[in-house]
Amino acid sequence: MPVVLDAVPETLLWNLYHRAAEARRPDTILPDSRAVELVDAIDFPFEDRFGPAPPALAQWQALRAACFDREVRRFLTRHPGGTVVALGEGLETQFWRVDQGTVRWVSVDLPEAVALRRELLPDDPRVRLIACSALDERWLDGLDTAAPVLVTAQGLLMYLTRDEVHRLLATCATRIPAGGIVFDAVSPRMRDRSGREPAALRKRSVPSLKRRQRKTIGTPSRRRRTNPNRYQVVASIRFVAPAPTATGRRAGHGRSTGTSAAPSARSRTSPT
Repeated sequence: MPVVLDAVPETLLWNLYHRAAEARRPDTILPDSRAVELVDAIDFPFEDRFGPAPPALAQWQALRAACFDREVRRFLTRHPGGTVVALGEGLETQFWRVDQGTVRWVSVDLPEAVALRRELLPDDPRVRLIACSALDERWLDGLDTAAPVLVTAQGLLMYLTRDEVHRLLATCATRIPAGGIVFDAVSPRMRDRSGREPAALRKRSVPSLKRRQRKTIGTPSRRRRTNPNRYQVVASIRFVAPAPTATGRRAGHGRSTGTSAAPSARSRTSPT
């Protein structure tokens, strides 16, 4: 099917393209056959629009996804019946990479991205699609919080302002009794570039990226394949529900949030 998207939503095709390029390698660090199938099926001039996928950049994209996969699997090992909410998911195929048969999945993205996801990806009774911004609290309405909830924000926060990020984290901590949020962060320089070129799509930037990666990592045939278990790219904040006291009132647990009824948050950086 023909695909035409502009500005931020087009990043979902850029991410998919590079993830699939890495997945095609026999020594890939992220097996993702569904991503390869999507790129082959979508009627979109990927190479004309984005340029050839630099192997080092494709590997970096896959490494980030692999780190998120690792955190989601850790969560599901502890909470098999938990819910994962993927903010700004685009055409990410993570559900099929980490599904252990019981996870409930909520995918949140802008309406045009959700419409494309409905068109291209198969339905599943445990997957719910919500068409709204990550900053729109509607995605929290109806969220089952009886079991812990893990929120993921892969490649999202750099497009938000500092105040928007703080508001998103505070809202999650307030409305999700137990669980956490996993996200990645970028340098201020890359953040500013993302603001000017939201889709990172300008072809003139591809050769310069390719030259820089060749200097540091080497040619594709000789480059060292990175172990995703040693690659640090994500951080997480864990929401801890206050424990009940002997009198039945709920007492704060962990870092104080200023009110006894609100959950607290503990942060950690994913180990390398």
